[in-house]
Amino acid sequence: MGKTKSKSLRKSAKVLNNSGVQFNETFGKNKKILKGLTLSKKLRNQMAGLMTRTKKQELVQIEKENARKK
Repeated sequence: MGKTKSKSLRKSAKVLNNSGVQFNETFGKNKKILKGLTLSKKLRNQMAGLMTRTKKQELVQIEKENARKK
């Protein structure tokens, strides 16, 4: 299991996701998206990793729903 993320990191990632920022399921692309924000290197990497994990989870959930419909 990985390390847990702080509440403030999860909240700020949720705000960015809800504000219309289009994150991807790859860490490198998410890191480039977050490069414009004034974050420390550690926070940028943590947030990129968190968004990568959540996007992958969303894709799995969508695939499960599509499989149920068929």
